[in-house]
Amino acid sequence: MTGIEKITGRINADAQAEIDAVLAEAQSRADEIKAKYDAQARQEYDTLTRRGESAAQEREKNLHSSAQMEARKMVLAAKQEMLDKAFQRAQRRLCTLDDEAMTTLLAKLAQRASVTGREEVILNGGVKKRLGAAVVKKANADGGLHLTLSEADGSFEGGVVLKNGAVEINGTFDTLVRLVRGEIAGEVAKVLFD
Repeated sequence: MTGIEKITGRINADAQAEIDAVLAEAQSRADEIKAKYDAQARQEYDTLTRRGESAAQEREKNLHSSAQMEARKMVLAAKQEMLDKAFQRAQRRLCTLDDEAMTTLLAKLAQRASVTGREEVILNGGVKKRLGAAVVKKANADGGLHLTLSEADGSFEGGVVLKNGAVEINGTFDTLVRLVRGEIAGEVAKVLFD
């Protein structure tokens, strides 16, 4: 081996050693950078996963609350419907009382509604024909009044209207049930739902 070959061999060996050192340092640096970004990616993944789980739990909670609220609304609507039906049934029962009970009820309503004792009693057509005279007679006899049976027919299902000039006092079953409903709806609900 000549001197030049030795020098060239040594230069090549030194260059190779330097290349190996640079490659080793580059590989080490690359490994550090990769580890750093892997850690960041893992941290970002964990953060996003926690956020997603938290959002999913919140969404589930909101859906559950909405479902409960909707269920309460449905139950309330059903209860309201049942109350409506109960009061409708009460009104139907009033309208279908037998003649004696109807006469007594209408006479009492006329007595209580009378202000002057001289009003006209308005009844619906069917009740007027069947019971009108008896209702007025009973109201006058029991209450010491001077009511008269109106020639006009009422356009209501049941009950009585007293008229004195332009003033009318509404004692129809529809109105009475509506007024009573406001007072006793809570009690009726207790009976129906407790």
